[in-house]
Amino acid sequence: MRFYVNKYAQPTGEHEVHRSNCAWLPDAENRIYLGDFATSQAAVKEARKYYSCVDGCKHCCPESHTR
Repeated sequence: MRFYVNKYAQPTGEHEVHRSNCAWLPDAENRIYLGDFATSQAAVKEARKYYSCVDGCKHCCPESHTR
């Protein structure tokens, strides 16, 4: 599955990781492609190379959503 991270932080400070099929996936100009991963946890780890505060989307990556 392909994963992306939102370039813009949520009001609470975290940048959300989304699966490519998420209804809340940011527009192309507002996201960074992270790669293909078997789990959202692996995608969150990759997103931490870009941002220190990262969380999984509660809708498409609930297993990585912590905030």
